[in-house]
Amino acid sequence: MVGDDLITFVNSKLFPYLSNFKQTASSSDTIEYKIGEIFSELKNKFQSGYVLRDVIDSVDQLRFRSSQDRHEMSALYEDKISRMGNAGRNGGEYYTPRPLIRAMVQVVAPRIGETIYDGAVGSAGFLVEAYDYLKAQPNLSASDIEVLQKRTFYGKEKKVLAYIIGMMNMILHGIEAPNLIHTNTLAENTSDIQDKSRMDIILANPPFGGKGEQKQVQQNFSIHTSETAFLFLQHFIKMLKAGGRAGIVIKNTFLSNTDHASVSLRKLLLESCNLHTILDLPGGTFQGAGVKTVILFFEKGKPTSKTWFYQLDPGRNLGKTTALNDDDLKEFVQLQNNFADSPKSWSVDIAMVDQATFDLSVKNPNVVEDAALRSPKEILDEIAKLDQESAKILAEIRELI
Repeated sequence: MVGDDLITFVNSKLFPYLSNFKQTASSSDTIEYKIGEIFSELKNKFQSGYVLRDVIDSVDQLRFRSSQDRHEMSALYEDKISRMGNAGRNGGEYYTPRPLIRAMVQVVAPRIGETIYDGAVGSAGFLVEAYDYLKAQPNLSASDIEVLQKRTFYGKEKKVLAYIIGMMNMILHGIEAPNLIHTNTLAENTSDIQDKSRMDIILANPPFGGKGEQKQVQQNFSIHTSETAFLFLQHFIKMLKAGGRAGIVIKNTFLSNTDHASVSLRKLLLESCNLHTILDLPGGTFQGAGVKTVILFFEKGKPTSKTWFYQLDPGRNLGKTTALNDDDLKEFVQLQNNFADSPKSWSVDIAMVDQATFDLSVKNPNVVEDAALRSPKEILDEIAKLDQESAKILAEIRELI
């Protein structure tokens, strides 16, 4: 088929047929059900049946049968997602630098049998990197593989396109029936979260800003705020099991803002969790996003007594051609294992933190700051003083002559 016949077939027969898999699949944890979910959300954007014919002929030449084919396809897909992020178009939704995610996964160190969750799943980068980490563990049994496929990775996503991108990314990486839900995570009241829903590990880069959520959503949280990242952080704390571990990306202003919500949330985090590590990221880490960020690593169930800070400095300005890489994070991962001090790392006793504001500002004690610049008046006064001294010396020389 070609032309209008092809468009009519795709719109009226093919897409409805594929979306119907959601109703006819044997269970929700099958690839058929997930295909049905994807095509229930998709709409055909092609208007020309001739252009669509050319695309179909090109796609028909691709092969997906071997593991190498699938690996190449997933690599191409990841590259496409990264290009979306680097172009600044919805980069925060779709793309977190993979070297950064891999370092976060190494710090939380997931184990087979633990559940891993991202409530702002986007392109599912955290889940697929955690899957690759666990899949590479030695001596995996058939039971282990089944656990990884069906009972390990969970996510939620509000936006349709991000949900589809995340679903496809997980499928291409080898997770055949991803446990992703298309829903607004923040619409769930945190007081309704039960023990059976809680997770062992949470890895996430929640959206920043105060747009896109109605004021009623704030009523689902004990600390009311319009900042969506702060709402997500409360959700993540609630979603963790006792002893559960988390790595969360958040704006660095969270550490020092003096508004009621920020102070209250820092207090909640420090009192209910062990905030053992804060990774301070340089500007440019996230392409297309101008905000500076930090990563909070914490364990739920006991209060914080000491926090280890690491100030990442790759030795260059980060940009599209000088993006973050795995080598940039090696030292952080190595030192974090023992919370070692270095020129870039130090520890802070939380008992010494201001108990009224719980300010956790990143101030590296190993860096000697340059003296403050003098004012123009101070410089002019110094010049006048030197002139007077010079004139006095010249007068003394003349007297000697």
